[in-house]
Amino acid sequence: MRIIALKTIRDFWENPQYSDSEKPLRHWYDIARGADWASPHTVKNQYGSASLVGQSRVVFNIAGNKYRLIVKFNYPGRKGFIRFIGTHAQYDAIDAGTI
Repeated sequence: MRIIALKTIRDFWENPQYSDSEKPLRHWYDIARGADWASPHTVKNQYGSASLVGQSRVVFNIAGNKYRLIVKFNYPGRKGFIRFIGTHAQYDAIDAGTI
């Protein structure tokens, strides 16, 4: 998968408040970059804890569920667009299906 944009998640982990997210986000990125996710079900097969929220969006639990990462996928094009990364409180303040 081509993940767009690493800069979004790098900016998040470079914030001193969220520095503990760097290792788990890098791990997620490495897995996603090497994946061939053709559908939401192929994502779910690899990440059983991921939530499918509609509009081709998937919510990943990061750092033991401390953070949430929302990615919008273009499955035929094998692209994932980072739409959101934040804490649970920040996640609760948005609409995961439309962000």
